[in-house]
Amino acid sequence: MAEKKMRGIVKAQAGPGLEFRADLPYPTIKDDEALFKVKAAAVCGTDIHIDEWNEWARARIKPPVIIGHEVAGEVVEVGSRVTNLKVGDRIAVETHVACYNCQLCDMGMPHICPHQDIYGVTIQGAFAEYSKVRADVCVKLPDDIPDEMGAMLEPMGAGVHGVELGQVKDKTVFINGCGPIGLMAIGACIVHGAKRVIASDIFEEKLDIAKQMGAEITLNAKNQDVVARVKAETGGLGADVAIDFTGAGRAIVSALRTVRKGGMLVLVGLPDGEIPINLTEDLIYKEITVTGVAGRLMYETWEDCIRILQDPRFSMDPVIGGRYALEDFEAAFAAIRGGAPGKMLLIPEMTP
Repeated sequence: MAEKKMRGIVKAQAGPGLEFRADLPYPTIKDDEALFKVKAAAVCGTDIHIDEWNEWARARIKPPVIIGHEVAGEVVEVGSRVTNLKVGDRIAVETHVACYNCQLCDMGMPHICPHQDIYGVTIQGAFAEYSKVRADVCVKLPDDIPDEMGAMLEPMGAGVHGVELGQVKDKTVFINGCGPIGLMAIGACIVHGAKRVIASDIFEEKLDIAKQMGAEITLNAKNQDVVARVKAETGGLGADVAIDFTGAGRAIVSALRTVRKGGMLVLVGLPDGEIPINLTEDLIYKEITVTGVAGRLMYETWEDCIRILQDPRFSMDPVIGGRYALEDFEAAFAAIRGGAPGKMLLIPEMTP
């Protein structure tokens, strides 16, 4: 009997580029794993980094590996030790596969476990017809959350975790960067009771969607002094909380300078390298709190995201940018590089 094969996108070797393959091996699961049919997978900036083979990717990727980590699917097989899932369950996947055998895991912080595997990075991922993962990182999807929204839960979680850390209720929040995660964070701020949201980006199309998601004020950083405008809109004080999704050095410094004395800066976007900051004037004298976000709390943030998706004030529809067959992944990547608004989805059942 011929060995079963599947279609998928693989980082085949070190260096720039990805390959679409129609002869990838069909996954075989272990006792603690679940196999699922991929219904929808979203393209992340991380996937772009892997394609381009930047420093972050070079330090983590050991080809060959199927990439992709933002996914929703349907369980088709479970291992003998799996008790939390059954065939037919609809799931999303938590990217961080923690060891649960170290000090940080024991302290209740498995999302920053130093020994974790990263789904779609250090282990095989979601850009394929089928995928497998340890069953404990699978999150069941409610019936009222369709597959395309389910695939957005993982990236949404990073934004929502930033909103949670910012404790945004009754506060003025500055969202820096209106890519998909920033846009979802705007909607999350509204559901979490933010007094108002000011959003910034360099693409007008993204700022238009930011308004749809609930931003009261939008600023184009290409042609506006963002720091001055935020302070003008807050009586000279500054934002209570700034959340950066850009990862760009100058934009991060700008976001820091929008924060009022005693406020908070939350960093979600990933810079390519070190960033010079005037610690004395911009942070120390202002007594600003700065914190980073590494994914989602496991699994409080997932529960929060599901609650937000079910809230009538939140809509995911404006954030979905395009749908592509696996074979057309390069077009999806090109759309992202070109600044197209919204999240690009790969749908294995689509034909090119």
